[in-house]
Amino acid sequence: MIISIASDHAGFDQKQALAEYLKGEGHDVIDRGPENDDRVDYPDYAEAVAHDVSDGTADRGVLVCGTGIGMALAADKVVGCRAANVINVQFAELCRQHNDANIITLSGRFVELEENKKIVDAFLATKFEGGRHAMRVAKIMKLDAKGGAVIGADGNVRRG
Repeated sequence: MIISIASDHAGFDQKQALAEYLKGEGHDVIDRGPENDDRVDYPDYAEAVAHDVSDGTADRGVLVCGTGIGMALAADKVVGCRAANVINVQFAELCRQHNDANIITLSGRFVELEENKKIVDAFLATKFEGGRHAMRVAKIMKLDAKGGAVIGADGNVRRG
């Protein structure tokens, strides 16, 4: 499986360790940065991974920041992405089974590395159940098509 991975400064150490772990598990890993733990803006890195997943360059995405919350919010803005912030193995399984999540976001500050490895393993191994969940995921994806947001020069969002 091809995995695109990135972090911000708060998740850097775990991102590095998770990238090596994933390679050791036989996955191809695209590391979208950063290169060190200097302060960075997480939306830039979430966007890079989300585009890899959205355009098919990667099968799945893994993002790590302090809580995982900001990364999830940013990645989910990219059309075709279903990002889930996950803090335990059961949530990793459920986000795949019920939501067909294609990006997982992790906490580098509140969840230990060994637990995050287990979470990533579950995320990558769990299959989407389809069935009644497929209809719900289709409705979620329809929201992408309805979006049509335009950001003005002043930075405010307007509907197109």
